Amino acid sequence: MNTCNICNKNFTKKTQLVVHMRVHTGEKPFSCDQCEKTFSQKSNLTRHESIHTEEKPYSCVQCEKTFKERCNLTQHKRIHTGEKPYSCDQCEKSFFNIRDLTRHERIHTGEKPYSCDQCEKTFSLNGDLTKHKRIHTGQKPYSCDQCEKTFTTAGELNVHKRIHSGEKPFSCKLCDKHYPSSSSLSRHKKSRGHLEMMKSCNNTVPTSVSISFIECEEVDVKEEIKEEEIFEEEPLSIQMRADNIEENIKHEREDPLSCEQNYDEDRIVTIDIVHH
Repeated sequence: MNTCNICNKNFTKKTQLVVHMRVHTGEKPFSCDQCEKTFSQKSNLTRHESIHTEEKPYSCVQCEKTFKERCNLTQHKRIHTGEKPYSCDQCEKSFFNIRDLTRHERIHTGEKPYSCDQCEKTFSLNGDLTKHKRIHTGQKPYSCDQCEKTFTTAGELNVHKRIHSGEKPFSCKLCDKHYPSSSSLSRHKKSRGHLEMMKSCNNTVPTSVSISFIECEEVDVKEEIKEEEIFEEEPLSIQMRADNIEENIKHEREDPLSCEQNYDEDRIVTIDIVHH
């Protein structure tokens, strides 16, 4: 039996022990001749080299996708089969791969292993830390191919692109209006026009609602919008489509900070008045 004298792990072969010792020593004797990366095992170097060759020898028989590694193909096949072999032992959720399960488990443990070296913030995902660091550096690596704007995250860029494409994937089921972001849809649902339509349709109006009125005449109206993802909330970007304007309430110029409401007395409505 071959035993590691540092962590006491046992190996059946001496070659396995030699490879294992590199975990402790940090030795990486295998280097890529096309970049500066080094690896502790020959197999890891071989896997890495496929990045440079663009070769994807593993293909899915159910669709046209190809992969550089067999393990990636195996994970992909689960999309077709619906198999989720990795399950959380604290709740009923299951996942396609071990990486997603590990991320999920941090919800229960509260673990945040990734910390910013410039401030005290910590994160559960390395990707979240990477995005956070751009606050300090000012880096905006995502650029729009139709204009000169750049963005901190891919999600923020995707929201911006809807300005050019006119895409409005978020819709109100009550009045069939469409919006470019979930936040602009939420604002619509808090507008007086929408709430009055709910009342006319005998739907329940929330007993506590926050409404903001914005003067829309001869004003370039902009609205913060955001992109939502599975593990994080992306930073906010700004733009309101022109046809959203009709959802805002116009006030009389003579008394720009007053508003009369006709809701029933038994309903509590909180109103935030914005200067015109």
